[in-house]
Amino acid sequence: HAEVGAHLLQMQIIWCALGFVACAIMAILDYAILKKLALPIFVGALFLAVMVFLPNFGQKIYGMRLNGASRWIHIPGVGSIQPSEIVKIALIIMLAWYCDRSQRKMDTFKRGIISPGIIIAAALGLIFIEPDRGTTILLAAVSGMMLLVAGVRLKHLFVPAFCGATALAVSILHSPMRMNRIAAWLHPQDHLNGAALQAHQSMIALGAGGVTGLGLGNGLQKLGYVPEIQSDFIFANIGEELGLIATLFVVVAFLLITVCGIFISLRSRDNFGCLLATGVTFLISLQAAINIGVVTSVLPNKGLALPFISSGGSSLLAMLIGVGILLSVARRAPVREKTVREKVSKSGIDAADNPFAARAT
Repeated sequence: HAEVGAHLLQMQIIWCALGFVACAIMAILDYAILKKLALPIFVGALFLAVMVFLPNFGQKIYGMRLNGASRWIHIPGVGSIQPSEIVKIALIIMLAWYCDRSQRKMDTFKRGIISPGIIIAAALGLIFIEPDRGTTILLAAVSGMMLLVAGVRLKHLFVPAFCGATALAVSILHSPMRMNRIAAWLHPQDHLNGAALQAHQSMIALGAGGVTGLGLGNGLQKLGYVPEIQSDFIFANIGEELGLIATLFVVVAFLLITVCGIFISLRSRDNFGCLLATGVTFLISLQAAINIGVVTSVLPNKGLALPFISSGGSSLLAMLIGVGILLSVARRAPVREKTVREKVSKSGIDAADNPFAARAT
């Protein structure tokens, strides 16, 4: 376990460094450049998503199948990357670009639903057949929120929402593994040695940690009791080793990110920036909410990482790029000019005693 942990830490540090560099570059650049790069970025992300299904690409780069899913690409010297994480950011950029161009016609069914629906279907379709239902649901929700902000009528969204929900329900009903996950979520006591194992052990970890935790590195559930605790169930490990205080800190941190993202979106200089900020903010906050919901057994197992914290280079890189986009939008928000009354008040002079301030206001 020590050797595996050291390797994971080393890789996470490398990806973290790359992510911070990418974040800094995005923050420095004007996000308007993404308008010109939206289509190439989106097409490139879709190409990577297709590559996960190729068993051998050039004898060196090839798709990987793990736990019945094709979600990774192996690149010698780099390791495995998960294209669906790149697709998340690419889809947000592409949708923001399209909605900005069609801003005045987004209330029509053709421009507001059908045209962007093709873009969304291209991305979600590839992720859906990996299969990765969790990411599909996440991106569908993010896309829907962006369309609403762009001006799509709520009643128009009912049609794709109904079709998507129906397709999801059919896929679950025809998948014994997913039906077993739903059954384990509804009746965990009957599946403690099967599909409910992760959720059950994660609840034990959270309970064992109490208020202050067992101490950093002293957790027991990471010793094979909770599968994938370093990624999807890292929140349980935080609760066990650092306690309720740390888990509440994590929740509050994501709430602050959400609030800051909303303010950035509202104060953006244009519609494109508003949509970018909305998409990134909703992506981070909703993914965090789903992950925490799964760990605490509020939701069935979805297999989504906890942003910025879970092990996984692709996810960390994508999320930090998203933060860089948020910072770029925030840095270029129009500065509200202070009124004469505010300037006078700040100087300590009563505005009522200043005839120039009274006249100006």
